Amino acid sequence: MSAKLKLKPWVFFPPVVILGMTLAFGVTNSEPFLRLAERTKDGMLNQFGWLFSWSAFAFLILLGTAYVLPFGRTKIGGKAAVPILSKWRWFAITLCTTVATGILFWGMAEPLHHLHRPPPALSIESGSSLAAVFSLATLYMHWSFTPYGVYTLAGLVFALSYYNLHQPFSLTASIAPLSTKLAGNRFGKLIDVICLYALVLGMSASLGTGMFAITGGLDLLMGWTKSAVLLAMIGFLIVFSFVFSAISGLHRGIAILSDVNVKAFFGLAVFVLITGPTLDILSLGWESLQDYAVNFFPRSVSFGDTVDQEWEQDWTLFYLANWYAWAPVAALFLGRISVGYTVRDFILFNLVFPSLFTIIWMSIFGGTSLTFDMQEGQSLFDIMELRGEEIVMFQVLGSLPFGRIVSLATLVMVFISYVTAADSNVSAMSAISTHGISPNQPEAPLWLKLVWGSIIGITAWLMVSTAGIEGIRILSVMGGFPALFLVISVAAGLLKMILTSGARRLDEELPS
Repeated sequence: MSAKLKLKPWVFFPPVVILGMTLAFGVTNSEPFLRLAERTKDGMLNQFGWLFSWSAFAFLILLGTAYVLPFGRTKIGGKAAVPILSKWRWFAITLCTTVATGILFWGMAEPLHHLHRPPPALSIESGSSLAAVFSLATLYMHWSFTPYGVYTLAGLVFALSYYNLHQPFSLTASIAPLSTKLAGNRFGKLIDVICLYALVLGMSASLGTGMFAITGGLDLLMGWTKSAVLLAMIGFLIVFSFVFSAISGLHRGIAILSDVNVKAFFGLAVFVLITGPTLDILSLGWESLQDYAVNFFPRSVSFGDTVDQEWEQDWTLFYLANWYAWAPVAALFLGRISVGYTVRDFILFNLVFPSLFTIIWMSIFGGTSLTFDMQEGQSLFDIMELRGEEIVMFQVLGSLPFGRIVSLATLVMVFISYVTAADSNVSAMSAISTHGISPNQPEAPLWLKLVWGSIIGITAWLMVSTAGIEGIRILSVMGGFPALFLVISVAAGLLKMILTSGARRLDEELPS
């Protein structure tokens, strides 16, 4: 480690030790561990589910306010700052480091659950056209503006704190607008520790999703049955790849992979739209978009008899917890690459454009899955129930023209998607654990990236090999719960900046 870069022992060791003890207990006492984890998850959601929902909705209101007020003209890094990324590359990295793996795995599988198991409170007939509209509208709710609002708020405040207020590269920088004293004391180190722990759990949940998706493709294409050994091999390969990519830094590994992946996303979406049930996709998408708009507020905050508590915990709150788990550390990366752009640019490229892309994606892939299932007497749903969610995407793609070639290409996309998302966050986690990180020296030592990557891989393998999809839900909630309170504090800081006319001061504080 160079003279300028030193390990932060009180940030690095506590989460590593806690995670190590947790993993040891899980390996040696898997059944009691899973029961305890399940009870913990349920308790968190029963007591604080409302706070997840209301805060995420409030963040969108706050970001909209920041955009329309003069505050939106604030330039990240000050008036003389120059962007380090083009707008296209910025968009590509943002998309690929947030929900890319998820939309590949869940885009075709999730709507089948909602089609055949809609919330009883809605009194919708299973498998009906109304259930299909609800299913696609729910995908929009779970994957577009709401999750991106969490990321955007956290990333924006960190960007302004780091570049304009000259705060250190630390998670506590994000609460500096609310309280510089709070950010600078021992409580600040505790925040770093908690959020590193939360992100490991959140990233492990996403890695588990990626591992499942890849096993589904290998099952259909190669006949390789899912097993703990196969999951371990896939996890090792993914971890090795994203650590190797993180070594090369922002402008090489992450930027190149993001550019390739987003272009592949667009190509796959166009292919499925053209070769799939095009008219059904467009019709169902339009109806679902209207349903999403009309019911956005009540479903966002569980107002009235919109859904059932059990359904909401299994789906909406599970997703929100995962977004919160990723948000604090993802914010460091998203904020770091935004220098030279305005607050309005940040909101457009981190919230609006990715959300619109995701809505289009879900319309195409969710619409295709729903249409196929309804036309073939729920055969796709039956296959999913028998063989798992990871099979659905490759089952649908295999039925399209050039299905095997497209499936193989998609398998590669799933792999690259997680590598792209993970290397950015491993880079940020390693930087949090290091003294001396600055805009001029943004990368942490290699060995730290190897340690964090290994911990994430082992955690993901343990949970998905023992608890499957439920293991992913447990990891998401346990990671998102502590992060929830930090992101709410970050939101309070943004509100304070807006109310105190922070735009002029922020532009002037950084010397040109």
